[in-house]
Amino acid sequence: MQDHATEVTAAGIARLAGVGRAAVSNWRRRHPDFPKPVGGTETSPSFALADVENWLRDQGKLAEVPLRERVWQQLAGHPAGPAVALLHAGCALLLVHDRPTDWLDLAALSDEQLAARLPAALDDVLTRRFGPPDVRAVHLDGVGTGAGSTPTTPLAPSVPLLRGAAELAAELGARQTYEFLLGRHLDANPRQYTLTPAGPAELMAALAGPARTVLDPACGTGALLRAVRDLDAGPDRHLYGQDSAPELAALTALRLALGSVSGDGATVRTAAGDTLRADAFPDVRADAVLAHPPFNERNWGHDELAYDARWEYGFPARTESELAWIQHALARLRDGGTAVLLMPPAAASRRSGRRIRADLLRRGALRAVIALPAGSVPPNNIPLHLWVLRRPGAGTPPAPELLLVETTGGAPAGPGDGRDRLPWEQVRQTVLDAWRTFDRDGTLDERPGIARSVPVIELLDDEVDLAPARRLPPPAEGGGVEQLADVRDRLGDTLRRTADRTPDGPHPADAPPRWPLTTVGELARAGTLLLRTATATATTAATVTPSTDTRIPVLTDHDVLAGTAPSGTLQSGDEEPVLVETGDVVVPPAGGGAVVRVVDEATAGAALGRGLTLLRPNRAALDPWFLAGFLRGTANHRQASSYASTATRLDVRRLQLPRLPLADQHRYGERFRALAEFEDSLRQAARLGEQLVRGLHDGLTDGTLGPG
Repeated sequence: MQDHATEVTAAGIARLAGVGRAAVSNWRRRHPDFPKPVGGTETSPSFALADVENWLRDQGKLAEVPLRERVWQQLAGHPAGPAVALLHAGCALLLVHDRPTDWLDLAALSDEQLAARLPAALDDVLTRRFGPPDVRAVHLDGVGTGAGSTPTTPLAPSVPLLRGAAELAAELGARQTYEFLLGRHLDANPRQYTLTPAGPAELMAALAGPARTVLDPACGTGALLRAVRDLDAGPDRHLYGQDSAPELAALTALRLALGSVSGDGATVRTAAGDTLRADAFPDVRADAVLAHPPFNERNWGHDELAYDARWEYGFPARTESELAWIQHALARLRDGGTAVLLMPPAAASRRSGRRIRADLLRRGALRAVIALPAGSVPPNNIPLHLWVLRRPGAGTPPAPELLLVETTGGAPAGPGDGRDRLPWEQVRQTVLDAWRTFDRDGTLDERPGIARSVPVIELLDDEVDLAPARRLPPPAEGGGVEQLADVRDRLGDTLRRTADRTPDGPHPADAPPRWPLTTVGELARAGTLLLRTATATATTAATVTPSTDTRIPVLTDHDVLAGTAPSGTLQSGDEEPVLVETGDVVVPPAGGGAVVRVVDEATAGAALGRGLTLLRPNRAALDPWFLAGFLRGTANHRQASSYASTATRLDVRRLQLPRLPLADQHRYGERFRALAEFEDSLRQAARLGEQLVRGLHDGLTDGTLGPG
């Protein structure tokens, strides 16, 4: 085995073979020829990917590793770490993108020759795209490189990854390949990065409007600049980004470059460094500034920057780092340019920032404060705000009104954090419609509970509180007397239907049956059912990037548990989804065995959400409702579950059901189907009852309903 070979963990092996981690542990115990660990720890060993592939193939457990999975495992197990692997892959994909014939010539060489000649070819492409080494953020040696540095991380360990990435690019395209690898990495390490979902990023770009020069001073993974690039594909654009993490500055540059057409005139420049202390673009005057800055930073440079020229609206307090970012954005705009920043809601009302907020209002720099629903952007437990600002031009009179928009009432109530259930398209249209009307007319007629333009003079009190919720009381939940009456009628109909569907009294069996049992795993091996898990990373409706491509609805785990329609969205072309069909049985990863869903005609065609398991029975041998009903047995789930600390893991393959003739299966299946219809009616009645109660409370307390 070669040194620096790509390594894979037990979880990665399970993913390659489509089994649970328990199966991998059994293989290690039962098969003396199973590959030995080459790294990791005693409790979490790692194995050479090539050895694992060969063993799985020899055992008949793997016909061929899917190309996507093989490339991802090579990246995740790279000896220099995934950040360096992403950098090398991005550089190689840029070569494939810009100079495909050069790559083909290089790819024909041996691995050793390719590793020796590739740096010069990559450096040439990087120089043409990003400038010479002393000014660009992308260097082959990974992160933390200085001006004019030479590669310190050899490319030899990356050669299999680069060949695989180029092969995948032939199928998907260089851009989609890099988006897949980067997205997988971000999804696997969510706590390491501050992410801006695609939906809010696109909304921020739309609020800023068409822009030739755009700056993101806290670019992170490049989501905001990517949204600008996708929104405005015109030529001669200039995209600037800076981030304190060198690896993010490099990855953002590659991401943007791979999304543009070679020779389209777009300029991409990113830099690493602390923006507030060491601004890399002090001379830029941008048409638009977009930013998702870090929140609640105390060490943002308060002591060093007391006399900085950027503080036109007042010197921010140590606790007001967000207002420092606001003023930095305004300082980098041309006169009349627009800035859109994500802000924590506390920034709109903290007493320590009221003087700066007041000056932003008096001089007409702050144009709108928009409250987003909780769950739109991490952290998902609070509703963040969008601040829309415009740099006042010389002689331009201050704007007399401020637009306030409140969209937090748009997220439906229910269990979970709401990210899978946000009506994002509705939120987007509401915000853009209000902003465009206000931006054109300078005022906006009140839209109760949603938006209004407030005279600046009304806001200049002792608090200068700009939180939209305090100026826009929400309308009654039910929407008025007529709507509440309709909800009441629908609830009555649902309750009557539920009563009709109430199961008959239990009928005891003559004697406890002694059925011969089988397992899901045995049925799958026999071909009686097909077992699949989701391979695509499904994107929720709140995070999908609008596009002309077809959007595929995604059945999420929450949809299965709540009995609702598919609420997620998968952008077609991003990944190969598993599409559900009528009669499929879907098992969620959580829920304690309380819910198993049989796919109906309305749900058929949706993509299987991440974490869900799909069982597709052969209808000539297995009734879907019979299968789903027995899978829900409490004792069945208890024997098929394992426990690790506070977490419960369900091994679907171990779930049992009796071997019965098809006619008997149909009898049980009809009974299970009737129970499912009764359960759906109960859920619907609960939702309508909650809506009616909330609407009556709101109507009585806001005066739209009388106590009579």
